Amino acid sequence: MKKSVMWILTVIFMMCIVPGTTIGADKILKMSTTTSTQNSGLLDVLLPQLEKDTGIQIKVIAKGTGAAIRDGMDGNVDIIFVHAKSREEKFVKDGYGAYRLGVMHNDFVIVGPDADPVGIKGKRTAATVLKAIGKSKARFISRGDDSGTHTKEQALWKATGLSLKTVTTEIIKKGKKRKVSFQHPVGLGKWYLSIGQGMGKTLTYAEEKQAYTLVDRGTYLKYKYGRKEGLDLDILCEGDPELYNPYGIIPINPKKYPHVKFEMADRFAKWLVSPKAQGIIARYKIQGQQAFFPDAVPGAK
Repeated sequence: MKKSVMWILTVIFMMCIVPGTTIGADKILKMSTTTSTQNSGLLDVLLPQLEKDTGIQIKVIAKGTGAAIRDGMDGNVDIIFVHAKSREEKFVKDGYGAYRLGVMHNDFVIVGPDADPVGIKGKRTAATVLKAIGKSKARFISRGDDSGTHTKEQALWKATGLSLKTVTTEIIKKGKKRKVSFQHPVGLGKWYLSIGQGMGKTLTYAEEKQAYTLVDRGTYLKYKYGRKEGLDLDILCEGDPELYNPYGIIPINPKKYPHVKFEMADRFAKWLVSPKAQGIIARYKIQGQQAFFPDAVPGAK
């Protein structure tokens, strides 16, 4: 009898120390998400409450939306949380995602130095602002990383009517190389600098160069007001409907990848659009300024 008890205790001990067999490992979801959900600090308030309510833990892989979508297409994660709606809808239509739920929105803003050499402050039409920047050849920093922000930026440049070029470049993220094709105004490497980095590094570089850039409001607020060092860039253009920035949550389709933890991903996605989670999103503020607005329960408080 004693030998049987010792054998059971030994098995339990081995389960606790062997990677991949730890107790509770089945409650961990892998999620690829845009850097803005992490950089803004929103996940720091959402995920602890998720774990408290459901026991589900999230392993966050923060990167540009394009790379997050590719993680989903490769079956490397269980769920994606991104912000490029047309690409998200295609992802679901092509069978990679089980469904998409609209979670929240904020907006993009064009920021730059207080000196504002082009004189764009107060203008509301983003394409007009970018056209003025392009014509004056004022320094502009682009993420250039196939993210949701980069996707929006390209659409805005296209709306300017300026001559654009298409380039294919290689970027390195976490030691992995991949090719990215994008459109840009004439002047790449001169006044238009594409750096292949996330939003935080792009903001920091734009500050260093006292340049203009496009950024989601949540990340801007966090870098401007949520850090001791602050950010020496101001919002110069906001309020254009074209700057609307919706976020969606998409569980990976188990018919495409049977190994994904769909039941948990489905539970997480539906928790995220519940009144409770939507209220957390509505209440999340940075120095009194709202970073995101709930979409599933618009009146959530």
